[in-house]
Amino acid sequence: MDYRERIKNVREDRDLTQAHLGKLLNKSQQGYNHIEMGRAELKIDDLISLCKFYDLSADYLIGLIDNPVSYKR
Repeated sequence: MDYRERIKNVREDRDLTQAHLGKLLNKSQQGYNHIEMGRAELKIDDLISLCKFYDLSADYLIGLIDNPVSYKR
């Protein structure tokens, strides 16, 4: 699974909006949308923020593993 699809699915599973995640990452809703749609790359600092926020490993968020694991592991 592509990381864009994974972060979108996780966001939707938790009933969060793109605006909410944009605010978390200091981006606009449109800026976050560009990440999910592939018009912008996910920066490593943003990936770290998402891992902490969701309590999920980077491996899971970027699609290297399919089972959700805490980032604290």
